[in-house]
Amino acid sequence: MCKSCSDSTSGVPRRDFMIAMSAMTGAALTGPGVSSARSTNQRAPAVVTCAFLYPPTKDLDEVGYYSWPGSSFDAEGREAQYRKVLAQFERDLGIKIDVEPKPLDKAESVDQFLSKIKGTQPDGLLLIPFKKSHFESVARIVEGTDIPTVVMATMGILLNRHVQMFRDKPGVHLINSLDNFDAISDGLKMIRAKRWMKESLIADINVIEPGETETPFLGTRVRVVPAEKYIAECKRWEDSEKANALARTYLDECSGIIEPNEKDVYASAASYFALKGVLEKEGADAVMMNCLPGLSRPHKHVPPCMGFMNLRDEGIVAGCESDLDATLSMMLIQTLFDKPAFQHNPSMDTIRNLYFGAHCTAPSKMNGKDSSNQNYILRSHAEAGWGCVPQVLFTIGQEVTFIKYLSREDPPQMLIYGGEIVRCPDNPPCGGCRTNVEIKLKELDDARDVKGHHLCLFYGDSMRQMRQFCKLFGIQTVS
Repeated sequence: MCKSCSDSTSGVPRRDFMIAMSAMTGAALTGPGVSSARSTNQRAPAVVTCAFLYPPTKDLDEVGYYSWPGSSFDAEGREAQYRKVLAQFERDLGIKIDVEPKPLDKAESVDQFLSKIKGTQPDGLLLIPFKKSHFESVARIVEGTDIPTVVMATMGILLNRHVQMFRDKPGVHLINSLDNFDAISDGLKMIRAKRWMKESLIADINVIEPGETETPFLGTRVRVVPAEKYIAECKRWEDSEKANALARTYLDECSGIIEPNEKDVYASAASYFALKGVLEKEGADAVMMNCLPGLSRPHKHVPPCMGFMNLRDEGIVAGCESDLDATLSMMLIQTLFDKPAFQHNPSMDTIRNLYFGAHCTAPSKMNGKDSSNQNYILRSHAEAGWGCVPQVLFTIGQEVTFIKYLSREDPPQMLIYGGEIVRCPDNPPCGGCRTNVEIKLKELDDARDVKGHHLCLFYGDSMRQMRQFCKLFGIQTVS
């Protein structure tokens, strides 16, 4: 029997138990100190070149007129404060921030900076003006380079006309906010995300011819892995001690069991280890799988849905039905917001004007890998009618964002929507897939206006940040 909302597993706190399980399963596959998906330090880090722009305070003292930000603004002291924060960001985000040793002031220093940038071609720029007049130099740098640029101006530096200059300009993310370090971090994550996507490899478990391709614009590589390799991994881990331990976690952790029997639950745990095995052997950062051919008769493998839940809970993207754009979308979400996403089939309640999404797998740690689990029920795969999958019960009242990156458009596009969860209908009487959600939309008056298939939902109102990311890299937003 499952313990509804259980907080312990055999007397061990559940969070501690899951941490121990994660360490144990990782070690079983990879050995000490090696990640089953490539770790950040195995990639070339994103490089951001940063420059402060302002005149020395002693020069302003001699003139006797300071203009904005005014005579009481300590530019040198503020720069020292910002440098400490940037050093911490460099460590926390796993990026390299190359800060110019001296602030840019005269035209010659800007010329030298532009020459340097054209030679080094960093992944992004961070420009921090501490003087209103020096915004002209910021504009000159932006026009003189073709590099994504984050501009951070604390309050009292820029006027409205300055803000409006970059409001709709592609390639620039302007922050005009009082020492808003969180916003700087968000901007740096945007630059990191683009580099991370270029460095990443997706393992596509499929029944098509093996091969490797590269996605346009983002540059992410996709390698087809024959389904037989995954099936062999499933058989290798079936009824293993580690898989059985994970199955017992499902049984203890779930809020209920409806269709599956205990044998189904134990068999489902092998999918997690099989997926991790594919990731390790391919040196991949994410996985996607065309699972449906293996679920029809004769059954070739169990539904991978429990394994997908575990991977997403760990921060490893797993895309259903080998949908490349959905997988890319979840990768962007993971690296931008440190959260997993719920890939789903879309529909809508045309009478109550609510958006509806459903699929047979979802993350249980919707707030990130260090968060607590959402309650989930163990169910059969809705369309195949067998096996064990999670029905995750999302939080009512939670704000959400859901997106879909469209890689085949030129330029690439991003569908962006948001809203608030109002219900997770019982299934049955509701049809469709096991995990489902109804959402009251923001911005859209009619739920029927939502476009696309296999959109990817994550917790939080992040529509604005997502649009800023698209603007920074020239991705067309659609709503």
